[in-house]
Amino acid sequence: MPSISLSSVNITFLGTASAQPSSTRNHSSLALRLGGDVWLFDCGEATQHQIQRSSVKMGNISKIFITHTHGDHIFGLGPLLASRLNGAGGMVAGVHDPREQELVAQDQPVVEIYGPSGTRAYVRSALVYSHTLLGAPYVVHELHDAREPLLPESNLPLNASELPHGQDMPIDAESNTWPIICKDALVQVSAAPIHHSVPCVGFVVSELPVPGKMDPALYIPHLKRTKSPMSLLSRLQGGETVELSDGTVLTGPGRRPGRKIVILGDTHDPSPIADLALDCDILVHEATNAHLPDVDSNTKSTDTHESVEERTKSRGHSTPQMAGKFATRVKARKLVLNHFSARYAGDEDVNEESRNIMGAIKSLAESEYLGGEVLCARDLWGFDIPISSS
Repeated sequence: MPSISLSSVNITFLGTASAQPSSTRNHSSLALRLGGDVWLFDCGEATQHQIQRSSVKMGNISKIFITHTHGDHIFGLGPLLASRLNGAGGMVAGVHDPREQELVAQDQPVVEIYGPSGTRAYVRSALVYSHTLLGAPYVVHELHDAREPLLPESNLPLNASELPHGQDMPIDAESNTWPIICKDALVQVSAAPIHHSVPCVGFVVSELPVPGKMDPALYIPHLKRTKSPMSLLSRLQGGETVELSDGTVLTGPGRRPGRKIVILGDTHDPSPIADLALDCDILVHEATNAHLPDVDSNTKSTDTHESVEERTKSRGHSTPQMAGKFATRVKARKLVLNHFSARYAGDEDVNEESRNIMGAIKSLAESEYLGGEVLCARDLWGFDIPISSS
């Protein structure tokens, strides 16, 4: 069979703030574009506004992954679902609204939501108590960690838009991860709990092996003697072995690893996901606070790198140095820092002070990162992820 692979993979940061938004950073959300599909990771307040300001298409959102249920990561989910799934507040008494009817799921694409315990109850409550009727279906799958208490399930009835077959996925007792939470012909998603102040999950998106590099010059002289050279070339590009009519056997290049993207939620210790994250192309890691005595005028005179790290960890968060150390541990090819305190403005492209501060944050991560490039995310910024040349 001809090989298939993703035409493009792109990350766009819709919100890069921690706790409180600012005029230059919105609450947390990240869009991963896989060919024509969009997967959201977290959905803080006003994410749908950020989507409208970006090149991300709302109608292409097919999956939403929630790392944890703190408000700055989930408060935008109800409004976004209302926009994505043609929601409304209903009709006046006596007037029919087709959204009140039972949905025929097989006739419509389903938005799938993945998150920790409590995600399903939160979404259901947000829609019920806001009297929101959706015009298309969604389903919620929860990742359950036996070592954490389950939040109580909502006793509210399913509305017409929530499909009843949402899975409760128990953690694998041996690896303490969720080895595969979803998979298709091109990509699979794994997850693991990471340490924060509340149950939190990190996600690993792995493209399945892709066709190897091919030198057509090795094959074309042979294929010219056949009646359908392009068809045979396509099969060879997929790694197949082809026998020609004269007995010549040609073997396509072996497949090579696809792209791996690791997206962490808030954490002061992501070590449980280390094995899944190994050799990733992109590691998105929070860096909420930093000690910047030379560039940040708000730095306390009594602070040190050690005291800032201790205070940051006590709140379940990380410093740039902690992110750099973990990136080194998992051999990440690129580290992208995210989830910054509101004191660190995200306008470094036009503001010299912000540029100096973010440059210093980057340098702190680089001091502990024995790898590739370090980048600092800002709102509405994104980049393509090419297939590794190795």
